[in-house]
Amino acid sequence: MAITLTTAAADRVRSYLSRRGTGLGLRLGVKRTGCSGLAYVVNYADEISDTDEVFETSGVKVVVDRESLQHIDGTEVDFVQEGLNEAFKFRNPKAVGECGCGESFSI
Repeated sequence: MAITLTTAAADRVRSYLSRRGTGLGLRLGVKRTGCSGLAYVVNYADEISDTDEVFETSGVKVVVDRESLQHIDGTEVDFVQEGLNEAFKFRNPKAVGECGCGESFSI
């Protein structure tokens, strides 16, 4: 089981945490929503519970609750800038479909 960050994503998370001044890392999860069924949830990790798994890439902790992990295990998180737009992008090997806007996915 693993969640990884590209160098660009790790740099961006470090930058966000530095500006925020607090936080343990990046929290990833999923919720049921969207036209494809599941959507990624990205937040700061301010604490780690007994039901979380913790991965570390380039010095950045990625915290995922075990229920979400079953849907995103093996995912690589990237950070991309396209013109004026910038966002985290997910390469999830379990995803078999995505909605047109890229906000939700199905497994």
